[in-house]
Amino acid sequence: MASLRCLRELSRRATTALSINQTRLISSLPSLEPRGTSITHATPTPNRSLSRDLPWYTRSQGRHFSSKTNDTDESSDGEDDDNDEDSAEMEVEREYSPAEIGYKVMGPLKPSERLFKPYEPVFAVVQFKVSNGDSIFTEKLKFCDINDKLVLTKVLLLGSASQTIIGRPILPEATVHAVVEEHALDEKVLIFKKKRRKNYRRTTGHRQELTKLRITDIQGIEKPEPKIVHKPPKAADTEQPEAELVG
Repeated sequence: MASLRCLRELSRRATTALSINQTRLISSLPSLEPRGTSITHATPTPNRSLSRDLPWYTRSQGRHFSSKTNDTDESSDGEDDDNDEDSAEMEVEREYSPAEIGYKVMGPLKPSERLFKPYEPVFAVVQFKVSNGDSIFTEKLKFCDINDKLVLTKVLLLGSASQTIIGRPILPEATVHAVVEEHALDEKVLIFKKKRRKNYRRTTGHRQELTKLRITDIQGIEKPEPKIVHKPPKAADTEQPEAELVG
């Protein structure tokens, strides 16, 4: 870009010098000076006859060699690049909402609520295959606290003993209910970097933030009715004679 600017500046100076020399030649020849023109301080004032007799004069005067437009174009290009970088930074720093991640926060769990049910032969696939009563660890969910009720909306598959429902890619009417039990840290992972013959060694550690969820219910599929098994009554215990102590 700097070389282009230098070339434009040189061409502009050359054309100005050429025009000055031509005007001096015109002023030195009084017989060629047409009527109605006046040349003062080597700056001609063109009129109709001069432009008709000397077409090169109008062409040279109509040409403007200036780097203003190019400078503005370059500055606009630089501003566009800055705007692109800012937009990229904004995309990196953007925080996704819970709905975009795939869950909804329904509020804290009240002491009077009884959400936990006995086991039901129904499963769902969210990030893992889960059933009610299971506990899973996921990456930390920023928008919920401990004892909050969640509804997981991005369900990929539902299944039971009698049917299986597969999403394309998700099931819009299927939901998985869960409760946040705790926020924890995973085990430490050591990262060791070394460059041989450079005396370069770096050791860093990382502990991933996790959230523990307890699955309470799965909705969106017909659940089989639990079979009630009646146990037979226990037989009466037979009376056994008490053992006598021998003294």
